[in-house]
Amino acid sequence: MRIRSILGTLVIASLPVMPALAADMTPEDIQKMVDEAVNRKMQEHERREGAAERSMEQKEGAPQFPVPTGPMSEVRVERKGEEKVPLGFGSTGSGRLVYAKPFVAAPKAIVGGYMDIQYRSHQNGVLETGDYNDIRGGQGTTNGFDQQRFVPFIYADVTEHVKFASELEIEHGIRGAGEIEISLEFAHIDYLVNEPFNIRAGILLIPIGKFNLLHDSPLNDLTDRPLVAQFVIPSTMSETGAGFYGTFYPGRTSKLDYELYFTTGPCGYNSDGSPRANEESGTKDTRQRKCEQTADGLDINNGKALSGRLAFSPMLGVEVAGSGYFGNASPSSYNPLSITAIDWTLQKGPFELIGEAAWSYARGNSRAIPGSTFGFSPGSLLTGVNTLNSFAFPPQRMQGYYIQANYHFMPAFLANWSPRRFGEGSTFTAVIRYDRVNLNMDNKGENEGNLEQISFGLNYRPIEDCVFKMSYQYIPMSFNPNSGQRIHDNAFVISAATYF
Repeated sequence: MRIRSILGTLVIASLPVMPALAADMTPEDIQKMVDEAVNRKMQEHERREGAAERSMEQKEGAPQFPVPTGPMSEVRVERKGEEKVPLGFGSTGSGRLVYAKPFVAAPKAIVGGYMDIQYRSHQNGVLETGDYNDIRGGQGTTNGFDQQRFVPFIYADVTEHVKFASELEIEHGIRGAGEIEISLEFAHIDYLVNEPFNIRAGILLIPIGKFNLLHDSPLNDLTDRPLVAQFVIPSTMSETGAGFYGTFYPGRTSKLDYELYFTTGPCGYNSDGSPRANEESGTKDTRQRKCEQTADGLDINNGKALSGRLAFSPMLGVEVAGSGYFGNASPSSYNPLSITAIDWTLQKGPFELIGEAAWSYARGNSRAIPGSTFGFSPGSLLTGVNTLNSFAFPPQRMQGYYIQANYHFMPAFLANWSPRRFGEGSTFTAVIRYDRVNLNMDNKGENEGNLEQISFGLNYRPIEDCVFKMSYQYIPMSFNPNSGQRIHDNAFVISAATYF
């Protein structure tokens, strides 16, 4: 009221400076003019005062982290009462609707990831040359660089009980558009109930063996993944679905972890009915992400797969686990794919002994399925289909394993010479690993399905999350993808990998 009186006095005082206007006005006109002027001034004052109050409220209640799009007042519609309404379907102004996201005002996500780069030199020309393979006569190349993986990771605490996590995997990023592999490795929502029972849904990493769950390049002490994790358990294997996981503590020092999921299932056959599991690539092409585009990532048979892992740790540093996967791989008949695995981890001081063994059974993979279009009647044995031996049948049974020993150390003279580079948190690791797989156990006496490799490695970690690796691989039984032949090979591999 005091402000209104002051404004009225100022308006009346200004009338003598406008004699021409005041001379022709009655007292009623003057009173009306004064009232209108005072009302306009009061409205302007209220708008300025309201904007200042909203600015103070935003400063006092603002989150303690930077807002990437600027203060929300810059994108709100300036209308009285709307400043407290969150952007959403009730908002107005088309240009501002792109900001109708909760994380604009209160960001929750964390972005990280990892990348690696490698150089490898082989005795034989086993590195693929793509479209130039015909020109080079199937020779391939012996050495080359490859930026193998770039994997952004996004995590968010949506609420105290709702979590989100995802990884986008980009492989061979320097290659042409048709050869770059880009896929969502996993993307899921977790609803945390309690430690023994939690719910997970989305694109899930299938819990077969431990390596399929812990396959990041910076985690592993050798550049190449174990053969069994490449061909028998096709890491990384992920499918869309839902399930449960949790942890129990049966004893004072023991722990029991489990995961159990229902997912879309494998894609074991091409659209013409030819099997996707073969001696060259094992079970790699049965993964959901490798299914043909016409399937659109959906079930090819309206079936679901069941997978699970149970890990028991009697004490810190010791863990033994069993896991399994089962789902129908055929679009027109019952031809299930099953994978069974065991894995172990033993740690004591600077020593580690880790390993994994797996067995897969693609039942009926060697016989034609109903509806196939490549000349075989249903149930007849297939010959010359995706095999290295034209007289051999496509494999049904595969198996493989690896055993790896690690020794972590830091020479005292290096720590004394440069504590900043070789001090606390940094380490060297000496590694030896033996790999063996058989990708066609049904053809007894044949050698086409066997792969064998012995790796000797040494790596340096300036911190745990970053590693520089080098290794020598002796490969008495290898495979040349350019010529389609089993060969003997040797390789020297160096690489670097880091989390960021």
